[in-house]
Amino acid sequence: MKLKTKDKIILLKTTLHCILFMPVVFVFYLAIQDQLGADPVQELTHFTGLSALKVLLLGLIISPLAPKVKFIPLMQVRRLVGLYAFFYASLHLLSFFIFDLQLDWPLLFSEIVKRPYITVGMFAWLVLLLLSISSPMFIRRKLGKRWQPLHNLIYITVPIVVLHFYWSLKSGWIEPVIYLLITLVLLSWRKQKIKRLLSKWRFKGQSKEHNIKQT
Repeated sequence: MKLKTKDKIILLKTTLHCILFMPVVFVFYLAIQDQLGADPVQELTHFTGLSALKVLLLGLIISPLAPKVKFIPLMQVRRLVGLYAFFYASLHLLSFFIFDLQLDWPLLFSEIVKRPYITVGMFAWLVLLLLSISSPMFIRRKLGKRWQPLHNLIYITVPIVVLHFYWSLKSGWIEPVIYLLITLVLLSWRKQKIKRLLSKWRFKGQSKEHNIKQT
């Protein structure tokens, strides 16, 4: 029996929930059982951060892939994937804040200011927070034309996450370079859109500069 589009979407979302949620359950189970190796805090922080990056890359694949495979339900799960990226990014931040900083708020703010890799990581998390908050349809309607420019920030956020990953490593560069190359390939699929965005941002910047000079 051929499935209806609605049923396909439900099946796809259920599958994604299983794929994207079960790994974190398994890792936290290993942490509770003290089976995450010699440095469980580092393993947990690394896993959640890298998972956030992987899910972000998955989100970038969906839009260009959907028309090529002609699978309409695929476009209906972009929001779900985006929320999972924020979920993992939040777990990454919480792991660092709880286990490394011992819930010390002043130390957190100090680290954000002093350490560039934490600064860019925090910026990326704030962008994902804004995108998650604005993802429901009723908020999208309220934002109107402002919604799309806000969500276009994802195109600069993913490279920033890769930079955060690279800076956070004590040694090694091959893995970050692999993720950077994947990111560049995925962004190249949107090069026309990104060019339009860059031109628009450049035009706005020049307009503001011109207005300031006139005043």
